[in-house]
Amino acid sequence: MDGYTDNDISHVVEADRAHVWHHLVQHKPFETGEPRIIVEGKGIRVWDQKGREFIDAVSGAVWTVNVGYGRESIAKAVADQLIKMNYFAGAAGTVPGAIFAEKLIEKMPGLSRVYYCNSGSEANEKAFKMIRQIAHKRYGGKKTKILYRDRDYHGGTIGTMSAGGQDERVMQYGPLAPDFIRVPHCMEYRAQWEGLTSEDYGRRAADAIEEVILAEGPETVGGLCLEPITAGGGVITPPPGYWDRVQEICRKYDVLLHIDEVVCGMGRTGKWFGYQHYGIEPDFVTMAKGVASGYAAIACCVTTERVFDMFKDDATDPLNHFRDISTFGGCTAGPAAALENMRIIEDEGLVENAARMGERLTANLKKLEEKHPVIGDVRGIGLFQGLELVSDRDSKTPVAESQIAAVVAGCAERGVIIGASNRSVPGLNNVLCFSPALIARPADIDAITDAVDGALAQVFG
Repeated sequence: MDGYTDNDISHVVEADRAHVWHHLVQHKPFETGEPRIIVEGKGIRVWDQKGREFIDAVSGAVWTVNVGYGRESIAKAVADQLIKMNYFAGAAGTVPGAIFAEKLIEKMPGLSRVYYCNSGSEANEKAFKMIRQIAHKRYGGKKTKILYRDRDYHGGTIGTMSAGGQDERVMQYGPLAPDFIRVPHCMEYRAQWEGLTSEDYGRRAADAIEEVILAEGPETVGGLCLEPITAGGGVITPPPGYWDRVQEICRKYDVLLHIDEVVCGMGRTGKWFGYQHYGIEPDFVTMAKGVASGYAAIACCVTTERVFDMFKDDATDPLNHFRDISTFGGCTAGPAAALENMRIIEDEGLVENAARMGERLTANLKKLEEKHPVIGDVRGIGLFQGLELVSDRDSKTPVAESQIAAVVAGCAERGVIIGASNRSVPGLNNVLCFSPALIARPADIDAITDAVDGALAQVFG
């Protein structure tokens, strides 16, 4: 916290309390207590206004800071670019926009086009709009329905909330947009079909998507939007056989497959993208958070050439092209930061490190599962994992959300910030979430799980 005096910090706290509207926070407690202010970060650690040091086990609280804090080379790349050329509307190109798109596509065989915008919600909206416009251009306006999955999350706009599988996140914001249809989740731990092997369960969960398509009418369904691994809805990894069958169903009914990689993308799971664990070939891939590790705002909606070509097949039609703009999708800070972010990931072997440290994190969490009966399930891939807490393993009764909050607080008391599902899925906000930066080392992983061990003992005995 060099450079800040006590008076500086006191002023910041009061200015924040008086004028800032924080995300996802009830502000009533701030009438008597201080809001948390993070004033500095370095590597995998952050410091608050009171000088307390924390290991950040959730990469900026929302799975974003993949390469860690304090990366001077990213700041310099952004500064140099902004001095040279800071912005031009996306109707024209920029140097970093072109070069990053080229390098990104090299990581994504089968895809070819990058549409820039500035948040994950917006990237998903772009894909929804493309699917809807294709429905009008190709199918007489019939294939407008977009399917989404129970427990998945795709953003906070009215459109993306309409495709939101977390009911508590959409309460009080209706009416929502029409023609978004929910399909069942694929979470084997809370199985919707009994007596099946993992692979049979995966195929059965995918078959449920086909059942929805048939019920709605295949001629009306244009897209299917899924997270490769459900994030805030409980860190849900799909069972074997699930994705193969999903791909088969989409091709059978001419449904465009949209993979939301806003959380999983850019190395978090031990591959560049989560979908690459499963051998699937999506039509759209959306991404945001880790693209520039939070050093600049950037999001991308990436498509195949087949999708792109649908918007230029009749140049004489003034309504034929994708009539959309994202103002700050034209800011060069995002792709400049993303280029340096990608260089760091490549040069430091961070995708591979995420896989190795993910194995260590899994092993540590499994040891905690043996020790603490309150742990019902350990899930995840790479540095993207979760613990589901239950009061009874046989019945799988979820612990109270207040107990989850107490564990999070207990970890903070031990110098570790972890995440948790909250105010998302009614009655099932009982998952602790872990997504440390991809630079994490064995000692960091051990410190995180040691804190969880102590907090679980404190809360549950």
